[in-house]
Amino acid sequence: MSENLVTTTAARYTWGGDEFLFIEISEDMSLAANFTANSMAAALGGQNLAGITDICPANASLLVRFNPDLIAPDLLEQTLRQIEDQVVHSSGQALQTRIIEVPVWYDDPYTNETGARFRSGHQRPEGTDLEFAAAENNLASVAEFITRHHESAWLVSMVGFVAGLPFMFQIVPQDQQLEVPKYLSPRTDTPALTVGHGGCFACIYSVRGAGGYQMFGIAAAPIFEPAQRLKDFQDFMVFFRPGDIVKFRPIDEPEYQRIQAEVSAGTFRYRQAPVTFDLQRALEDPVQYNKDIMEQLNGV
Repeated sequence: MSENLVTTTAARYTWGGDEFLFIEISEDMSLAANFTANSMAAALGGQNLAGITDICPANASLLVRFNPDLIAPDLLEQTLRQIEDQVVHSSGQALQTRIIEVPVWYDDPYTNETGARFRSGHQRPEGTDLEFAAAENNLASVAEFITRHHESAWLVSMVGFVAGLPFMFQIVPQDQQLEVPKYLSPRTDTPALTVGHGGCFACIYSVRGAGGYQMFGIAAAPIFEPAQRLKDFQDFMVFFRPGDIVKFRPIDEPEYQRIQAEVSAGTFRYRQAPVTFDLQRALEDPVQYNKDIMEQLNGV
């Protein structure tokens, strides 16, 4: 993957009213731009400055909400520009994060039934979203597409749009990225926990609702739990955080039902392990880095 380790131009800083500072790191999403956004967010959060209300990293940008009565806008901007300079010129660009295994029932009846109800808004009225995705990526079969989908790691580039929904970027060379256009007309219904795809981004729909991403399967466990019953949600009702790395694991219907029973009983736990995301290694040898980082789940 040929890509500079850092963004080559300074970020653009703009104000939104009296309470928001927006930092546009790049016009295009890339691993380097997203790394900068997440690293700046982590560094700002680590300073525990009075007056910072919210820090929201996105695909290639960062939004900070603040109280101008507690922190002067010029001081906030100065602080963030210093953080940007430190991140961009750091000799060792690494982010402390975690890798998480997400069980997925691919080609499931729930998303297939939903897709069948909304074929009039699809580029290919016949067939399924998976069949369309395989053809769009010049793959021989749905099975080959599913293999390509779960055999590489995915970086959570941002969380939002609706509560708890992660956008994920495939850590592979650009010419190997899976890309699929969104529906021509958005659906008015999408099952909760649908694993979707639009453009080069994967996502998991945290709740049932409208959507336009192609549907490939359904995740077996919640990613947004306001009641916070499960242990993975004790600290926060939203499971994913920007910078997380996801490994999808294909499961069949019996395992899906078993996991559902664990969720109902309150005993389900995600398999996860702490990792250091090394930007240089990810860019220089993404194929080997994929293997190495996913191996961190072995023995968990």
